[in-house]
Amino acid sequence: MTTPEDCTDLERIEIQLLLDGIFLKYGFDFRNYTFSSIRRRIWHRIKIEKLQTVTALLERVLHDPATMERLYADFSINVTEMFRDPTFFKAFREKIVPVLKNLPSIRIWHAGCSTGEEAFSMAILLHEEGLYKKTRIYATDMNGKVLEKARTGKFPLYRMRTYTSNYINSEGKNAFSEYYTTKDEYACFHSYLAENIVFAQHNLVTDGSFNEFHVIICRNVLIYFDRDLQERVHQLFYDSLATSGILGLGNREGLSYLNYDNRYIDLDKKEKLYQKQSLS
Repeated sequence: MTTPEDCTDLERIEIQLLLDGIFLKYGFDFRNYTFSSIRRRIWHRIKIEKLQTVTALLERVLHDPATMERLYADFSINVTEMFRDPTFFKAFREKIVPVLKNLPSIRIWHAGCSTGEEAFSMAILLHEEGLYKKTRIYATDMNGKVLEKARTGKFPLYRMRTYTSNYINSEGKNAFSEYYTTKDEYACFHSYLAENIVFAQHNLVTDGSFNEFHVIICRNVLIYFDRDLQERVHQLFYDSLATSGILGLGNREGLSYLNYDNRYIDLDKKEKLYQKQSLS
């Protein structure tokens, strides 16, 4: 029996066959995700399905779309919170907002938005800076189910203490509770915050550019991709950014080890905020 503790050559073959099978059968491409990350999620599903091997999971996935749906959810990374990493939003307010104020209209892409907390955070920030009315936020994720949750603008009430702390530490200007009402066990954010947010399904692995953006935010998503896929996604971002557009990455990501380091100016190296420069 193959165990999750020790990866053997046979297990690597099984995982490759599983990922190839998923791509050929369903069109979902996880072949360039980092091996350790995808392997953990595969074994998580194997245990829940009460199977013994990766090959057994492959057989079930190929013959049972419901199992594929569950595995697809496992592969989706949905770790998020409002004003996550408050210093990022503080830096955005201080260094990026003055640049955006000079634009007649603003297009922002939140790639890998999960259940929408970061998109709503940006809507609040821009509202406070008087920019939201001229902004359109495109919040995308590969997982349609998390997008359904995002569209509701409802988040668990028990998380508001953390979100409030994040908001305060990001130097928010109002009382955070002004932005939502409570109902049952949820905080329901005011509808005006969602008016300029477009939630849509988009897969960074397989889908192309769909607009030109002044800002692209993709934080702690690329860490799950291997080097080749990171390069491909960064090409997508570069092609999708307007001249002098802003790219925001996660605190575990960066450009220094990729072929895109010379294509951006560091606006805030610590908070991973970069400005596109055209190649001569």
